[in-house]
Amino acid sequence: METLDILIIGGGPIGLNCALEAQKNNLSYVIIEKGTIVNSLYNYPLYMRFFSTAEKLEIGRIPFISTAPKPGRQEALEYYQGIARQRDVNINLYEKVEKIIRQEEFFNIETTKGKYTAKNVIISTGFYDIPNMMNIQGENLPKVKHYYTEPYPYAKQKIVVVGSSNSAVDAALETYRKGAEVTMIIRHSEISKSVKYWVKPDIENRISEGSISAHFNSELMEIKEKTVIFKDEKGKINEIENDFVLAMTGYLPDFDFLRNSGIELQGECLNPLYNNETMETNIPNLYLAGVVCGGKDTHLWFIENSRIHAEMIIGDILSK
Repeated sequence: METLDILIIGGGPIGLNCALEAQKNNLSYVIIEKGTIVNSLYNYPLYMRFFSTAEKLEIGRIPFISTAPKPGRQEALEYYQGIARQRDVNINLYEKVEKIIRQEEFFNIETTKGKYTAKNVIISTGFYDIPNMMNIQGENLPKVKHYYTEPYPYAKQKIVVVGSSNSAVDAALETYRKGAEVTMIIRHSEISKSVKYWVKPDIENRISEGSISAHFNSELMEIKEKTVIFKDEKGKINEIENDFVLAMTGYLPDFDFLRNSGIELQGECLNPLYNNETMETNIPNLYLAGVVCGGKDTHLWFIENSRIHAEMIIGDILSK
């Protein structure tokens, strides 16, 4: 069995960037990706637009040409998947890493399709695959969706949107404009400050005029077949008719996988332990890259500010 210089877990933008950096330095590598290329991006809402401009999403110094000031999901898919094709990136798709075992100077990696040996491992798995559950009665009903793709299934339906971040706001506005009756249930006292600046006035105006109903400082308590129960800011229990619940409550990294790999997790946010200058974890030659570095604080790292991780990691590997 060939011993790779690097095995990269995750074929998102940062995983691809690590592969490009490995290629540039003539290091043998493979990416193991459990879905398609940039799988999380593929599962974003169909009409999603990035907060960042195109040049801030570039990897490998390859220009990202966009027809709009803020590129959308489809343009990004074309860009990143195009890089994988043009640069002949060594990536195995629809294969999931199940176990990383450190043995002396090497790692043995077990996947759903085989086994690998590598001198170094980079975990770049993002956070989009595990929904942050509400843990309330009825959350497992078919009408509850933790992922939102497009508004058309919700036309003329009574929708509850849980949350006030970008995904929640996009879902509320898009379904409202396709004829849904939208109610937002929000734990906080206002729409999140992180909402895209060109979208925030829109949602606030729709709430102000009453087109979208919003309950701030409120909490969803129970989901039933035809209704939902929530507690409002005055502590009153309310029950309203409901057809679908869009639980835009965020997503989490796979903490069990990180723990089982030997990585220490610290504090309430379960921040992985790593060296800020090299991205190496407490396990020698095991690195983290991208948004997975933030633990529960999934707003800490983005494509634009974690692209540098690839150069940091490969530089550290070469220095050894």
